[in-house]
Amino acid sequence: MRLVFVYNANAGLVAGMLDSVHKVVSPATYPCSLCAVTYGLVAMDRRWRDWLRGLAVPVDFYHRPDFRAAFPDAAGWPLPLVALDRAGSLDVLLGAAELDAIADVGALIAALEARLPAYPAASS
Repeated sequence: MRLVFVYNANAGLVAGMLDSVHKVVSPATYPCSLCAVTYGLVAMDRRWRDWLRGLAVPVDFYHRPDFRAAFPDAAGWPLPLVALDRAGSLDVLLGAAELDAIADVGALIAALEARLPAYPAASS
């Protein structure tokens, strides 16, 4: 079993730079709420990174194209999302609408801990 985070964004340096600019210029129209709360302009939020390191379950991160290639049956799912991967079968823990309603890293961690009671972080 693995925890899967899927960003509604493309991978790569150029895509990352464009995303950073988009977050600053027009944050209301930025399409990846997961990116918006877990990353600053250039780096992962420290609280988020520390929480992820404390998890007892392995974690995978995907950008939109990589996710669609890895999980073609879920290619049409709204992104971003957080899911559990159980041998290739995904169970959504937090969907796009739920992630869009989360305003900060603390709220994201709390929502995930509520959904993952068997896999709490070592320290929140």
